[in-house]
Amino acid sequence: MGRDKISKEKRSHIMSCIRSKNTKVELLLRKALWKKMIRYRLHGKLPGKPDLVFKSRKLVVFIDGDFWHGYDFKNLKNKLKNDFWINKIVRNINRDKEVNSKLQEKGWKVIRIWEHKIREDLNKVANKIVGELNNV
Repeated sequence: MGRDKISKEKRSHIMSCIRSKNTKVELLLRKALWKKMIRYRLHGKLPGKPDLVFKSRKLVVFIDGDFWHGYDFKNLKNKLKNDFWINKIVRNINRDKEVNSKLQEKGWKVIRIWEHKIREDLNKVANKIVGELNNV
């Protein structure tokens, strides 16, 4: 595969600055739900550490970053420059499936939301969660 145009040190620094909790899209969704009077817990002590936990409804929400969790992975894979990222994303995809299964076995409903969906239509995503809460 091709070489990265950025030095290894610079790339490492860039990647280390990416948050796994309290991301911009996560904060946007949390604020939107709060405005709708929807209360939740953060990062519960459950498999996969869900972003939002609705314990009384046994519902969890994961906000998946498009890159890290492999949105449109077939096309993304062709653009990646080395096997490290391909392997990393494949591991994440597989781990997401395992986490979903573990939670579902324990009776939890799992919602996964792509980062770009929140950016495209925050209100639609928030309403989806509200709808799921009303159906549980």
